[in-house]
This record gives sequence, structure tokens and C-alpha cells, in this order.
Amino acid sequence: MFLELIAVIIAGIAGAGAMMLVARMAGGRVPKWLVPVAAGAAMLATTISSEYSWFSRTSGALPEGLEVVETVENTAFYRPWTYLVPYTERFMALDTGNIRTNSENAALHMADVYFFRRWGTVQSVELMVNCETAQRADPALGDGSDPVWRDTPADDPIVSAVCNRG
Repeated sequence: MFLELIAVIIAGIAGAGAMMLVARMAGGRVPKWLVPVAAGAAMLATTISSEYSWFSRTSGALPEGLEVVETVENTAFYRPWTYLVPYTERFMALDTGNIRTNSENAALHMADVYFFRRWGTVQSVELMVNCETAQRADPALGDGSDPVWRDTPADDPIVSAVCNRG
């Protein structure tokens, strides 16, 4: 986040400098108010570029074995351009290299799912998946109780990915 702030500040300085150069080359016939407008436009463009490239940068840096299974796009009224092209705000990645099969029931698998979010820390959850019933459960309650199985839709990306890999 700090590096993105520095990039935005540098973009503002560069935008103002470029407009000052244009004004000088035009012999002072360019209105002076265009300098801060150019700085603001450069800062806004850098912010938008950073926001839209976050998902591709982050998912591209995932280690081998982590597979993106679902993305969540968002729009916001204070970002009107997102109504034209929504941006990816968060995504889930499945650790396909670490899917474990139950030794007593081959339909039960355990997998680690990582939740990535812009401006947030990465969270991980260990899930159990029943490939026969297309259900999933969170066994990490910490109290030793039985897992609570939840029905999932037929196109659930986590269940599909685990069952295809498991």
C-alpha cells in the first residue's frame, strides 16, 4: 500500500511536470490551472491502473499448486468507471497440491482454501468436501465437535475443483 502511495505521488509530479513543459513549449499560452489538473489526472489514472491490475499481479505471483477457483467483482458509486468495467476485489485460491483424501472414505477430501482481498490480509481455511453428496464443511472449529455439512449449489467452484483434483 505504501509503494502504491509513492507511485501515485510520483505520477502527480510527473503529470504536473509534463504540463509545465507543454506550457513552456507553447510560450505561456496554456492556462496555468492545467498544471494541477494534469497532476490530478495522472494520479487518478495511476490509482485506477493499480486497482485494475491488482488481481492479475496477485494471482500471477501465486506459488505453484494454488489455483484461483472464484473471483468477486465489485462496483462502487464513488468509482463510476467500475459500472462500465467492474474490478476484482477479492478471490479464492485452492491449494491443489495439498488435497488429502480420507483413508476410510474415498469420497471425503480435505483441502486448504486461501482468501485474498485487496487491502486485506490473506486468510486460510481448511475445508472438508464430500464428493458423493456435493457438500462441504469447515472442520476447524477447534472444539473437537463433528463438522457441520452444508449443501452447495451444483456449480460450486470449490467442491468442483476439489473433487476433480481429489
